[in-house]
Amino acid sequence: MTLTSRFLRRPPAPRSSLSWTLAIVSLGLLMTTLDNLVVTTALPSIRHSLGASIQSLEWTVNAYTLTFAVLLLTGAALGDRLGRRRMFAVGLAIFTLASAGAAVSASTDALIAARALQGLGAAIVLPLTLTLLSEAVSPARRGMALGIWGGVSGLGVAIGPLVGGAVVSGISWHWIFWINVPIGAVLVPLALTRLNESRGPSDRLDLCGLLLAAPGLLGMTYAAIRGQALGWTSATILIALASGIGFLIAFVAWELRAPAPMLPMRFFRARAFAGTNGLSFAMYFGVFGSIFLLAQFFQTAQGYSPLQAGLRTLPWTGMPMIVAPIAGILSDRIGPRPLMAVGLALQATAIAWLAAILTPQVAYSRLIIPFMLAGAGMALVFAPSANAVLSSVRPREAGQASGATNAIRELGGVIGVAVLASVFSAHGSYTSPQAYTAGLTAALPVGAVVLAIGAVIALMVPKTAPAPDAQEDRPAHTAAIAESPSSA
Repeated sequence: MTLTSRFLRRPPAPRSSLSWTLAIVSLGLLMTTLDNLVVTTALPSIRHSLGASIQSLEWTVNAYTLTFAVLLLTGAALGDRLGRRRMFAVGLAIFTLASAGAAVSASTDALIAARALQGLGAAIVLPLTLTLLSEAVSPARRGMALGIWGGVSGLGVAIGPLVGGAVVSGISWHWIFWINVPIGAVLVPLALTRLNESRGPSDRLDLCGLLLAAPGLLGMTYAAIRGQALGWTSATILIALASGIGFLIAFVAWELRAPAPMLPMRFFRARAFAGTNGLSFAMYFGVFGSIFLLAQFFQTAQGYSPLQAGLRTLPWTGMPMIVAPIAGILSDRIGPRPLMAVGLALQATAIAWLAAILTPQVAYSRLIIPFMLAGAGMALVFAPSANAVLSSVRPREAGQASGATNAIRELGGVIGVAVLASVFSAHGSYTSPQAYTAGLTAALPVGAVVLAIGAVIALMVPKTAPAPDAQEDRPAHTAAIAESPSSA
């Protein structure tokens, strides 16, 4: 018997190895999710400590999100080509070292540079969490697994503001980054020894696609971030926007004829894939643009400490941890479309509600219900949208699909923060609670409208099912370990 045949016929691994896969990728996901929201809570402290302007605060958030969004396709492609387990560990190592660099930053420039490097590490880690988990379970059990994955993401959302507030209040904002270092130091060796290695369908790296996608996404996101500060009609912004669009058009043209494309354009011919990515863009635009400003409301407009502010966001941020696993199970039974449509509608309603009632003196009790609606709405989209995307492509193409989906939704987050911050700056400022609230209530309706558009898009998504040829295309060794993957 050849080595290949012995590999293909190996018996299913013990079920415990599935637990290792779920635990390791979930912790990697938690670390990257937690970090971004911890930083958001610490923004007022960073502003006072380093004398940062609103533009510098945007870059503190967007330096991470920019490199993250630009390089997500690259991270997924490198995992498919060089090995997903190997690149997952590399991404964790980069993220951990960059966190240490952010922790010792003494200026906004140093902090922004470290955040950009964190984004690179996260761009490798995040799409591979979804791909590694998808490899580990059969399509029939995917909804449950993705529900847990979504719940962990919700946990990061839930405890991010709380952890950030506690650390900033108890020690200093620098320590929000030190938290990542011991976690990363433990996860890297665990990933190398416990995860199964896998690769994508092609052994060729689409280098031309990488060289076209990165500057295209960079130009688009840079224009969105700097448009308010430099002027939307300034030469710098127009050049960035035009070059970004040009590179992305060239990327699409290349991918249509590339022998081994990093993002097959035929994905977008599937309504489930195209529609789900459209609503994901809308959700990240509306929600994370709003969170960027709302996270600062309790401190800037009402004078609470970072810890007190983090505690007050729990009705919002805690809901995904509870609802996401349930949504994952329901998506297997009723399909993702109704869950996603209801989730986006709830978020649009909540953001519009907040825009209508926020004042510097608003009672906290009036905010609890819209916070809970927003959190539950997010949870109803997380796992079902991931399930819809993965169900619309062949199993061996999960890496490409997850990379594209993460890039699109993070691009939505970048543009959402940029647009809502621009609206805020046009109508308000940090000079007083009244000025801050005026800017906030002017910006939130924009997020609500985009979320409502996302709800309409969700209604156009078909009831998805695994691709007809999914099982035929599933590699033999993957099928053998679908129920319980082998640890390496």
